Amino acid sequence: MKIQHLVTEALNLPNNAIAYHISQELAAIYSNKVLVEGSDSAFNLEKYAEANLCTMQHNAHIHNQIITGWNGMANEIYNYTENASFEVTWQKHQFNVLLMSWHEGYCKIRYYWILANNKEVAEDFFAAVCDWNSEIREEVLVFEDGYWTKNLDLFQSIKGATFDNLILHGNLKQDIHDDLINFFASGETYADYGVPWKRGILFIGSPGNGKTHTIKALINQMQQSCLYVKSFKSEYDTDSENIRKVFKQARQSAPCILVLEDIDSLLNDENRSFFLNELDGFALNEGIFTIATTNHPERLDAAICDRPSRFDRKYHFELPDIADRQAYVTLWNHKLKDVMRLSDEAVNQIVALTDGFSFAYLKELFFSSMIRWMREMETGTMEKIMLAQVATLREQMSSITKPLA
Repeated sequence: MKIQHLVTEALNLPNNAIAYHISQELAAIYSNKVLVEGSDSAFNLEKYAEANLCTMQHNAHIHNQIITGWNGMANEIYNYTENASFEVTWQKHQFNVLLMSWHEGYCKIRYYWILANNKEVAEDFFAAVCDWNSEIREEVLVFEDGYWTKNLDLFQSIKGATFDNLILHGNLKQDIHDDLINFFASGETYADYGVPWKRGILFIGSPGNGKTHTIKALINQMQQSCLYVKSFKSEYDTDSENIRKVFKQARQSAPCILVLEDIDSLLNDENRSFFLNELDGFALNEGIFTIATTNHPERLDAAICDRPSRFDRKYHFELPDIADRQAYVTLWNHKLKDVMRLSDEAVNQIVALTDGFSFAYLKELFFSSMIRWMREMETGTMEKIMLAQVATLREQMSSITKPLA
C-alpha cells in the first residue's frame, strides 16, 4: 500500500516536484535496492514486453491505471498505461518498475523508476529496452512537435510507390536511383580513402512533378531506415534543441535516409546556422543520406544551395515535356479497362492539349475523367469526357496562378 499512497500523494504535488518526491520516497522505502529513473521516450517497456523480450505483470497490491482506447481503422481496442507498477523478468533478473504520467501544459510526461538488486544489470536492462525501441523496422520514424514517433501507416503507404509507376524527365529517375545505390554500397570505399561517408541531395521543382513520389519509391526500394522531419517547432524546446534531436537520432539509426521535405519552411534566420553546423557534422554523420526538397529554391540562401559538401547534388523536377506526357498518358491508358481505354489518336490529342500540366494535374485528369465516365457511361465516351476535363483543369490552373485584384 505504500506505493499506492505514494502515487496518489505525488499526483497532488506541483508538476516540478513529482519526480523528485517519488525518487526520494522510493529510495527510503527500498533502501536495499538501486534506483534507475528517467523519462526517455525510448524506454517503452510495454512494447518491449509485447515482443516477448521480457515478461511483465501488474503489481496486484496497488491500483493500476490502464486506459482503454478504440482504433476505428483496425476495428479493435487497445490499452496503454498511465500509472502502474510492474514486476518484470528479463534474462532471469527481477525488477520492479513504476510508470507514471502527468501533463505539463500540452505536453505529457511519462516517467519511470526501475528498482533492482544490481545497478549494472538495471542499466543493461534499460539500455536493451531503449536500443530495441530505437530500431526502425517496418515503419518510418517521424519527427514532429519535438518528438519522434513510429509511423507504420506511412510506411505502408510508401510500399505502393515504385519506380515502375514513376515517369520523370530524361535520365532523372535513373540518376537519382544510382546515386543512392552507390552511396549505400560504398561505405568501405569512403573509409579507404578517408572521405566522410555522408551525402546530401536537393530536389527542386514546382509542386506535383514527382518529388514526393520519388522519395517514397527510394525508401521502398533501398530498404534502409527512414527518418522524416515534419517540423523543428515545438512548444517546449527551441528549434536548435529539436535539430540536435533529429541529427542525434539519425546518427544512431545510420545507415539511414533522412528526409527534410520543404526545407525552406523548416529553416529560418534563427535556426539556419545551427542546422548547417549539424548537417556539416563530418564523421559524426557517417552513413546518413539526406534528401531535402523545396518548391521555392529562391527562399534558400547560398549556404544551402551552392555548397556541394552540404547538398552535393541538385536534381530539378520540371514540368513534363511532350515526351514525358506521352509516356505518362500511355502508362495510365494501359491501366484502364478496355471499355474506357483511349485510342492511339486520342492519346496523342490529350498529350498535345496538356502542355503545361504537371504530373499531378495529369493524374487528376485521369481520376476525374474516370469518375465522370462512371456516371455518364451511357451518354459519353472516355475521349469526349477527358477532352472536357482538360479544359476544366486548365481553367482551374489559370485561376490559381491569376494575381488577386
